[in-house]
Amino acid sequence: MELEIRDHEGRPVGRAAVDPALRPPIVRATADDGSSREVLLDWERAVDDGGCLRSCVACGGRHLYRRRSLPRFAPFALVLAAAGVVAGVLGYSSDPAVLAALVALVALDAAVLVLARTQLCCYACGTTYSRVRIARYVRPWDARAAAEARDEAREPSLPSPP
Repeated sequence: MELEIRDHEGRPVGRAAVDPALRPPIVRATADDGSSREVLLDWERAVDDGGCLRSCVACGGRHLYRRRSLPRFAPFALVLAAAGVVAGVLGYSSDPAVLAALVALVALDAAVLVLARTQLCCYACGTTYSRVRIARYVRPWDARAAAEARDEAREPSLPSPP
């Protein structure tokens, strides 16, 4: 699994690759500037019986959501598809070369959808998990769950009674 770790305020810390079967308590996260820093991971109660994450190992947040991450060439493909629509509307689609280009654009758009990966994200800190099994009960982003996670992060934790 690959992590894009963020701190409790949501600032990027770095990236790390982790084997969830080993559950390492400390990983070395490498930032974009090349610096590295050790990050503590809390695996206790973070993995369910099926081996899927149910809470954030970086901050301990209990609320996670799924999202699709598009490849980096997706905006380029979108602009080309818009150009293809304009060519079709203006009547240039009867030319065989334009038809071939439109078919290529459809193939490129299909490739964008196929290459989109599903990621797991933490509402509280924004840490992103890639190449990880995602349980069926994890839902896409929800405004109510985000507000609940934000409120939980603001509440001070009370010490447990002895």
